[in-house]
Parts: sequence; structure tokens; C-alpha cells
Amino acid sequence: MKVFPAILFVVSVLFIPSSLSADVLHLGPGLTNLETVTVGDPGNAGEMSGVGPGQYGPDRVCGAVGYVYNIGKYEVTAAQYCDFLNKVAKTDTYGLYNTAMGSNAYGCNIQQSGSSGSYSYSVAADWANRPVNYISFWDSCRFANWLHNGQPTGSQDLSTTEDGAYYLNGYNGSDGRTIQRRAGWQWAVTSEDEWYKAAYYKGGTSNAYWDYPMQSNPPVTPINDITNPDAGNNANFYQAGETIGSPYHRTEVGEFENSESHYGTFDQAGNVWEWNEAIVDPSYAYRGVRGGDFGSPDLAYLQGAYRAVMYSPANDYFDVGFRVSAVPEPSSLMALGMGLAGLAGFGIRRIRTAR
Repeated sequence: MKVFPAILFVVSVLFIPSSLSADVLHLGPGLTNLETVTVGDPGNAGEMSGVGPGQYGPDRVCGAVGYVYNIGKYEVTAAQYCDFLNKVAKTDTYGLYNTAMGSNAYGCNIQQSGSSGSYSYSVAADWANRPVNYISFWDSCRFANWLHNGQPTGSQDLSTTEDGAYYLNGYNGSDGRTIQRRAGWQWAVTSEDEWYKAAYYKGGTSNAYWDYPMQSNPPVTPINDITNPDAGNNANFYQAGETIGSPYHRTEVGEFENSESHYGTFDQAGNVWEWNEAIVDPSYAYRGVRGGDFGSPDLAYLQGAYRAVMYSPANDYFDVGFRVSAVPEPSSLMALGMGLAGLAGFGIRRIRTAR
């Protein structure tokens, strides 16, 4: 038994609501809305990831985040990205739509119709809640800028996609290492630390990180079982044959409803690799991806120690999507302030907590 101040216990409860289901995109109820969860425990220690801990990529301490933030509960879906395209890509100046999305066997089935200046986009209901793919890093930054700017309708310019969390102003090149998240951001592509903490962190314990984002370690093996999505410890990756195969390849986000991370995120293992802001290989300005995909043949790809490196930010990949981060909602910060005010008179009274 250990003894802790009552104030610490109450603050942790206020900081970590299980889920925030904001109607960010105004698409009605269901997964088509961009839901977030809050990641608390600010100031946590990171852990080493990379080839040194036994997997892949340049060694780096990952997962330390000094602030509370929100992160997408799910990968950005085809429906969410389709809404984005309909708002800003009637003339698709900077190539936010890749025709492979609608025509390739591995695409997410977003269809483009019309001609430049009046393009429109649609996605069938059975594809709407599957992750978007054929996304470059700059596409994901432009989506984040659009969220930052309040999801406006208009051409791709500084008021919609080209300024916000990232100043792009038309940039679509393969370098861009000077393009970094700006102060005052509201929405952004996840940093590597934000992504890693949401996936693997246990939340304040001494043995602080899981190996897999379904709250598991070896010798427990993630189960690749689409017929029993409620079993827990599931992920959509390639294990003796692709999980679901053609035509979908990717499960609906949140399909494995008992396989969430400590903070309540889903599919940070498998489905699609997810962009993050890290420049993993400075020699080539490659941005990082994490988590593996539906075609990943090895459990190692799903582990925290695996840092993928071979992804140019300008390229659209069939097996890559993304997830976004956001600053905490004002209501969460207000609740924290009220909680602290209410605890002011507690003095040094202590409670016992079982360990």
C-alpha cells in the first residue's frame, strides 16, 4: 500500500475523460464525425525506440509530451476526407485527390466527378468509415490546416489549406524539412511523441509503456481475427494471409472494439501506416510513419520499437493514412480549473490507494 495526496488523484480524473465526441465535421452521428480522446499525464518520461531496443530505425527517445492534448480516436476516414475535398477541391490546385483513391484496387473508393472548377466527391456508405489512403504528408498537413481554420469552403489558399498549423503556400516538394508545426496551432498531424504516447503509454506507472497499442506485451500475440472483433488484442495486419482481403483490405475504424489503447484510441496497430511529423532520416527529409498496415507481414511493425523511415513526404502511398492532434477543448481546461479551485480547502488530507 502506498499513500498519495488526495489532490493528485482528483486531478488525474479531471484530466483524462475517456472520450470526446465533438461534431467537428458536422456530418451527423456516427464514426463519420471526427472524434477525439484526451491524452493526459503531462510531463511523462519517454522511452527508447529504434534498432537499439531490438527493432528498426534510428534510435530516439519517444513518447514524452509535456502538455495535455486531444488525438483522433480513429484514423481519418474516407468520409471525413471526402468532406474536406468537397469544401476545398472543386479546383484541386495542389492535388489533394489522387485518382488511385477511386480506381486502384487498394484505393479507399472516393470518387471524383465533374471537371476542374466544379469537381465533386463521393464515397459509398460501406467505405465511409474505413481509413483514407493514397495520402501524402502534405495532404495530411493541408487537412490539419483546414481544421485549424474552421473547415471553410473555398479555393486552396492561405485561408483554407495553405496556412494554419503549417505554412505551405503551395509547397509540394520532397524536402520541406523547414516546414514545422507553428505556435498557436489548433489542429495538426500528430507528432511522433503524441502518436507514440497515445498508442503505448500506460498512464503514470513505473513500467510505463506497452509493446503493442492494444495494451499488450509478448508473449501475448495480437490476434488477427476478423470473425471475432470483440475478442480484444486484435489488429488488421497480414498474418498467414491478409485479414479481410478484397475489396476492402482495411477494416472500418474501431472495428476491434476491445482493442483500444490506454487512452481509448483504435487501430494504431495495422489498417494503414500513419504519418507523423518526425524527420526520421534527415539526409532525405523523410517524414515518419508508425503502426504498420493491413499488408504488414511481421508483428514487429506494430511494436513501439519500430521506426519506419522510407517515406517521402511528397508521395501518396496505398498503405498510408494519418491521424490528427488537437489542443484540449476549453471545457476540459475549465473542468480542471474548477476542480483545482474546489480542492483548495483540502489541505494535506491523504487517502490510501492500493498498488
